[in-house]
Amino acid sequence: MSAAAAAASAGSAEPADPAGSPERVMVFWVPDWPVHAHLRDQAEETASAAAPLRSAAPARRGAADPVPPAPAPVPPLALVAQHRVTACSASARAAGVRVGQRERDAQSTLPALEVHPHRPEVDARRFAPVLAALEERFPGIEPRRPGLCALRARGPARYYGGEESAAQILQAIAAELDLPGARVGIADGVFAAEQAARAAADDPGVDAPAEGVRIVPPHGSAAFLAELPVSRASDAGFAEVLHGLGIRTLGALAALPEDAVRQRFGAEGIAARRRASAAGPVHGAELRPRAPARDYAVELVCEPPIDAEEQLSFACMSLAEACIGGLAESGLVCTALRIELTDDIGVRHEREWAHPRRFSAADAVGRIRWQAAAIARDPERGGAGIARVRIVPVHTDRAAAHEPGLWSTEPDDRVHHHLSRTQSRLGHTAVGTAQLSGGRLLVDRQRFVPWSIGRTRARRARDSPAAPWPGAIPGPAPSTVFPRPLPAALHAADGAPVGIDADELLTADPAWLGVAGARIDSPVQHWSRPWTIRERWWEGAPERFRLQLQLADGDAWLLIRTADAWLAEGRYD
Repeated sequence: MSAAAAAASAGSAEPADPAGSPERVMVFWVPDWPVHAHLRDQAEETASAAAPLRSAAPARRGAADPVPPAPAPVPPLALVAQHRVTACSASARAAGVRVGQRERDAQSTLPALEVHPHRPEVDARRFAPVLAALEERFPGIEPRRPGLCALRARGPARYYGGEESAAQILQAIAAELDLPGARVGIADGVFAAEQAARAAADDPGVDAPAEGVRIVPPHGSAAFLAELPVSRASDAGFAEVLHGLGIRTLGALAALPEDAVRQRFGAEGIAARRRASAAGPVHGAELRPRAPARDYAVELVCEPPIDAEEQLSFACMSLAEACIGGLAESGLVCTALRIELTDDIGVRHEREWAHPRRFSAADAVGRIRWQAAAIARDPERGGAGIARVRIVPVHTDRAAAHEPGLWSTEPDDRVHHHLSRTQSRLGHTAVGTAQLSGGRLLVDRQRFVPWSIGRTRARRARDSPAAPWPGAIPGPAPSTVFPRPLPAALHAADGAPVGIDADELLTADPAWLGVAGARIDSPVQHWSRPWTIRERWWEGAPERFRLQLQLADGDAWLLIRTADAWLAEGRYD
């Protein structure tokens, strides 16, 4: 933490004002943030689609561009949810589009309006880097909603030499993040500070010492709020009730006796009245700053670069212990991590590793050694060696969820130890287990997974074993699956070969089966109707047919017909 952040944190940790008296609050607000988030997300998708492969690009990492710049100027644009406008750009608002308007009415008002669905998860995801940048200089921030956050003004004002100076620092950070139109409001209490950020420069009761900065003098928030409409402090339904009673401004609502408001309107009326009168909370503090997310990523700079994987793994032992130890201090374990190895010529090699249980420091070092060995075998690799190593925990979980039960339901530690040692000697892919995958043929449904790697999920729905696979056989599956289908022959009782006719039926009743050039003595007793496998027709792939046979001795076979020939795909023992 920087000296500025430490001093600001110390100032913000001082005792709050007595109950009922509001404290000074700073609000940072980005108008039309959903539109900004949508444009930034759209710009990043376009840039990533046109960018080259990350593995072949020089490493560029840091806080230089926490969020991609938004295009300017912003076109007339509206975000819609449930056929109503939830956010719109300033140019669309100038043409008559309003939040809450029906989508059809907005398009009729402005035919050139761009309409996109509103995704709230994008708003929160895009605002996270902004919060991280603000917390570097102003700790103790409470996110109110995407595009709006608040913090106590006492600490920053004391460190930066006044509230106006602190507000200008916030505006400078907004300029670095390319957030045009960002506002800073300072007043007594969160509600008054938010209304100050929305105020114009010539509104009564508010000072505008700089562009985008609005400050309400201490103890002047009640007078500043008095002329605002009651809809600012309540929802539309309650504001309509107050309008019916002749109460149209926050000053008129604050003038009502608190007991009368409680008896007539209950908790909702009391909350609105306290906001209108700029009163502080009855109990506790009004602001609840979030705890900044801890970064568990660790990094090692190798000088000079290291080329041998054994030397690199030895150098990274303390780095892996620091990463796993930091997670353990927070009661977490790592189940997946990303290792980034950067050459001395700037080429970054990334890979994510999963673990069936949890990573230890030795496991992380082993992954570094395997990844470095794979890079050394790459004929296109250049440079003298690895200059930087970075370990980033990708997936973490509570340590309590990975503790063994009373009778230890985890794999035997001795088995894991010996298989891991064998794998370290013979290579990453020398020891593994089988995993069920997606596919129509039996060979396609098998996948080899190296030991100490968690079972991977299908990246696409069509690769999942649970996805519909027309033409796949129903259970049970054959107990023996041939890695390469064996040539087979199917004959009728008169010796004529059995094929598939135009109606996709057998040309004759099968009587004898031959596999791998040898005839099976037991005759065919039962058989299924052949069914068709049609796939990749756009590439001209021919149709294939499957057939199940049962012999007189009880054995069963699964055959497949391809290119006028029978193949044995599997056997039911």
